[in-house]
Amino acid sequence: MHPSFKKVQMLESDNFITELNQPLNMATDPPFHQAYKSLIEDTSNNIFGKKLVLVEECELPLIDLSRILHNDNVVDESEREECKEEIARASQQWGFFQVTNHGISKDLLEKMREEQVKVFKQPFDKKSKEDKFMNFPAGSYRWGTPTATCLNQLSWSEAFHIPMADISASAAAFTTLSSTLEQFATTVAGLARKLTAILAEKLGRESTFFQENCLPSTCYLRMNRYPPCPVPSAIHGLMPHTDSDFLTILHQDEVGGLQLVKDGKWIAVKPNPEALIVNIGDLFQAWSNDVYKSVEHRVVTNPSTERFSIAYFFCPSYDTVIQNSEPSNYRKFSFREFRLQVQEDVQKYGHKVGLPRFLISH
Repeated sequence: MHPSFKKVQMLESDNFITELNQPLNMATDPPFHQAYKSLIEDTSNNIFGKKLVLVEECELPLIDLSRILHNDNVVDESEREECKEEIARASQQWGFFQVTNHGISKDLLEKMREEQVKVFKQPFDKKSKEDKFMNFPAGSYRWGTPTATCLNQLSWSEAFHIPMADISASAAAFTTLSSTLEQFATTVAGLARKLTAILAEKLGRESTFFQENCLPSTCYLRMNRYPPCPVPSAIHGLMPHTDSDFLTILHQDEVGGLQLVKDGKWIAVKPNPEALIVNIGDLFQAWSNDVYKSVEHRVVTNPSTERFSIAYFFCPSYDTVIQNSEPSNYRKFSFREFRLQVQEDVQKYGHKVGLPRFLISH
């Protein structure tokens, strides 16, 4: 399917501070207003008063994975190769694509959404003590942007960031959420391994690299909730960024809000709750020597409707070295070195710099 576009409008408010100071659901929502009061009330941050922003809405390249997930005797080899070519082409031209017939049942996706809503509807005070909540490890629950120094660095969202190893551990509690998380994580991990093997094959690279370096213990899930925001065009749900992994697989609801950069401009991704969204991360761009693209993306907020999504991040161990054959655009670096550099830049500048830090000057 060819991507299609249409115009969608995002209105911005002149009554910026007034609207931001309207109360949220204080029982469950993080205390954004209290924590970021100085940013909200600092009129020097009110740089938005423009009336209208036009953003094109698109359908990402849509790929039917039944051609590669079925047994060999069901699908013709030419169809299988065509599917692989579509995956590689979308990764080169878009850095994003969506997949159907992906092997994750509709029932499981619906159950995951139900359990996710339940956990986020818990009182904020309870969620913020996640070491005693659902057996999640300390530091799993995150909200806002602690390093924000201005409004455009603030993310109006909350999330549970859960290492795969801890999902298995929490599943021992036999809670419905934990068992659903484990089932979802196990299934989507298999899909990630399949997709990365195909992308490596199309590069002529050794696909066992991912089997050896991207283990269940090194990957993680992130459950996201984006509460309604009084001024959706002034504050991001998730600020613009690229992903610091090899591959991300996302399931989002029908609300929408995901946007990405294509041909130098922001476009909005049309929601398709039955599909999964796949995007290339920084490590894959470097490992492929810029053949596959890690594309900047963001989440915009909604003034009246909350949004839910869940993402699986396919990451290597910290000691994994990212390199490719000469001539390479990037110097050799470990995942640990990359993560530390990202953390340093965020602390210093308020945002990630990412791959440009590791470019070789030819």
